Amino acid sequence: MDRRQRRGRTMGAAVVAGVVVCGCLGAAGCSGEGAAAQGAHGADAVSALHRAADRLVAAGSSKARTAMEMASGGTRVTIRGEGVYDFRERLGRLKVLLPQDPAGTSGHRPITELLAPGALFMKNRGAGVPDDKWVRVETATVSDGNLVTGGATDPYTAAEVLRGTRTATYVGRTEVAGTEVRHYRGTADLNRAARDASAGNRESLEAAAKGFATAEVPFDAYLDDEGRIRKVRHRFSLVNGKTGRSGEKEGTVVVASTTLLYDFGAPIRVRLPEGDDIFAGRIAEEPGRKN
Repeated sequence: MDRRQRRGRTMGAAVVAGVVVCGCLGAAGCSGEGAAAQGAHGADAVSALHRAADRLVAAGSSKARTAMEMASGGTRVTIRGEGVYDFRERLGRLKVLLPQDPAGTSGHRPITELLAPGALFMKNRGAGVPDDKWVRVETATVSDGNLVTGGATDPYTAAEVLRGTRTATYVGRTEVAGTEVRHYRGTADLNRAARDASAGNRESLEAAAKGFATAEVPFDAYLDDEGRIRKVRHRFSLVNGKTGRSGEKEGTVVVASTTLLYDFGAPIRVRLPEGDDIFAGRIAEEPGRKN
């Protein structure tokens, strides 16, 4: 338990720094109906969610919007991203906008993130990193498996979390961005998701199953007529490293991560940095952050 609390403190520091941060937008979504979207109830709902990641691979690519929201100390922090993703190559590019400071100004340039199997590359990562260099993070080495750390959840990893769906119910039909969809609500288990995930995501999901306060992830997923995810919202539980007056740990912090997918089949080209483009030095400590 102490080990898990230390992990929680590390993730909490990232949020305060506002650089590699936690947060997320709780957005309402919907789901569609069609031949590929399986039956609405019970085992059919679970089966449709298990296959949602495969439907994205079949679609090839899409544009994406992401949001993370976390409430801490009476303040709600939201981080937003927008970009593209290639589901067949497992490559993506996002521009992540950090939240404004209390004075209402940003003070941070957008972070460009490149997503790849087992790795996250960031430009404009923070103090001490040259403007022309990228920071590389091995996603299996961070305690949340990069479901939260980068301020955006990798769209394909978000889909693969649904491979761990244990229970799900059909909520009803609605629309997402003008597309008719089916709304499912359920709970996924990160251990099961890791077992059934693609090789590139397996270790990251295993790390998340160990690093979060619980491996159980409540979600709302919205599937179109082809069984593809149009929107998915996960609620991840982090261990709160703060200690209350009684000396007891204060519990958990819930981070809500939302991924919106649209314009399937959009042409995408993502080029990963060469070795010489990756920063090899120490990242300077930022105000409010202790490593």
